[in-house]
This record gives sequence, structure tokens and C-alpha cells, in this order.
Amino acid sequence: MRALVISEPSDGPDTSRVGELPDPEPGPGEVTIDVEYAGINFVDVMLRRGDQPYADRFPAYPGDEVAGTIRAVGAGVTGLAAGTRVAAFMTAGGLASIARARAELTVPVPEGVPAPVAAATPAVLATAYLLLAEAARFRGGDRVLVHSASGGVGSAVAQLVPVLGGGRLLGTVGRAGKVASALDAGYDAAFARDAGYPDRVRAAAGGGVDVVLDALGAGELDNDLALTAPGGRIVLFGNASGGAPAALPNIPRLMGGNVSVGGFSISGLSRTAPDRVAAAMSRCFELLAAGQVGLPVTEVDGLAAVPAVHQLLAEGRGQGKYVVRV
Repeated sequence: MRALVISEPSDGPDTSRVGELPDPEPGPGEVTIDVEYAGINFVDVMLRRGDQPYADRFPAYPGDEVAGTIRAVGAGVTGLAAGTRVAAFMTAGGLASIARARAELTVPVPEGVPAPVAAATPAVLATAYLLLAEAARFRGGDRVLVHSASGGVGSAVAQLVPVLGGGRLLGTVGRAGKVASALDAGYDAAFARDAGYPDRVRAAAGGGVDVVLDALGAGELDNDLALTAPGGRIVLFGNASGGAPAALPNIPRLMGGNVSVGGFSISGLSRTAPDRVAAAMSRCFELLAAGQVGLPVTEVDGLAAVPAVHQLLAEGRGQGKYVVRV
């Protein structure tokens, strides 16, 4: 099979290549999938950089979401069969022509859901759903602030907020040129993260916000706390800047502000509660099939094109969600 292989850590695409590897066979509780499309995500960049805990050894095999057709099933697998159209959440190895996935994280794709969108659902749309519905305890009418609003998860949040009850949706982006992309995705207002952005967020929200979704590694946590209304929830779900995450605030500050800070990792949840990840994927497919949400994607052709997309994301120049036709 063909697969994207990263030979050693790098800040650039120089150590990424497409290689030929033996075809995988499914073990107990696993399936193999003939991949039609695979998602490209910022976590691939973190793996390429050698960030912990994403990369513990090299060569490394990126890719954590795929869509395609089941090739074979392993011992003990029920409810799935060869030929079934599926999508799967993975922790590695998805950027390949054949993927080996856990059956409990592999979900049938309904008719009417295009394969490129299906490939963007496990790690992006399902992440956004779990962030809102579970981690942030989103309620209809909440004012929501999302950092990295023009990215894949940020764009998915914009699709889901109206379906989950509606609210005021505000976003920040890393550079002014991305503001238009966030607005196009459905944000009510979006701002570049310059020194004055907290004042503009507060004005747009009419005060504090009820939910903050922060993928920046807590580097904006002081601003998050200042912008969160009493009873608000801050969810940290990434570390895009790399390095050691910033320290959490002391308890008196949280108690005095009546604010909660929590964390979310879909990779971690896939290990400890895979049924919740699979249920979120299935729910997102129901919404997609019913036309209640959409997820615009940018397609690239072939695994050889993926390192250039990784570099776009690494340099903060990517917009929206990217998938590759394998």
C-alpha cells in the first residue's frame, strides 16, 4: 500500500514522503479500509514537529480520519462487513491507501453523505459536536468565542451552533486576512488576535461570553478568563503553538469569577470512551444526511500533495478543512 511517512521530526516538509508499505491485516476487533478520502489535520503538523504526546517514535505515520470501504474484518467484529461504506477515527496511519482501524471507532456512512465530507467527520465535525454538547455544556442562546475560528474545527462549530439551539458566535484568527473566512463560515463577528481584540470581542458579545473554545495551548487563557461571564465555561482542546502549555489559573481566580476551565481531547476520549466518539460520529452523519449541517472542504489530489498542505497549516496560512483524495 501507499502511505505518507515522516522519517524524523522537522518544521518543514523535507522529511515527509510517500512510501510503499506492506498491506495491513486486521487484528481482533479491527477492520481494514480501502481509503477513498482522508482528512488532513493540524495534529499531523504536531506529529511532524515531534510534539509530545503526538509523536513518540519515528518513522511516524500521520492521519487520524478516513472514509472508504471496508476491505476485511478481524476476529470478533460484528455489525460491520467487507464492502460497507464507512468512516473511522484513528490515532495514526490514516494518510494511506489502506487503513487499519478499531471497529468500535468505525461507523457506517449514510447515503447522501459525500466521501470527502465523511472523511472530515471523525476528527473535525465530531470533535466540534463533542466540544459543544459535552465539554462546554452548550445551551441555546449562549455567546460562544472560538479561537482559530477559520480552521477545520472552528468551521464545524459554526455549522453546529444553529442546530444545537443557536447563539451568538464570535471568533478570533491569527491574522487579519483570515477574518473573511471566519465570517463566511458563519461567525457573527471575527477578529484578528492583536492587542485590542478582547475589547472588540466584549463589545460584539454585549458583555462577557458564556463559552470559550480554545485550541491555542492556554496562551490566551488570561484573556479567556477576562472575557468569560459568570457561570461561563472555558474548554482547552489543543496546543497549536507547541511547547509547554501555559499554567492554569489559581483556584481563587476561578472561584471569584465563577468560571470553569476544562480540557478535551478526542484522541484521549477514543481510548477511554470510544462509544462516545462513535456516537458523536453517528449523530453528525445523521445531521449531514438530513441536510441540517454541511461542512465545506478543500480537496487535494494524492498523498504527494499532503506535505504542502501540512506546511500551509504550520505557517498559519490554511483556511477551513482539507481532505485528500487517496
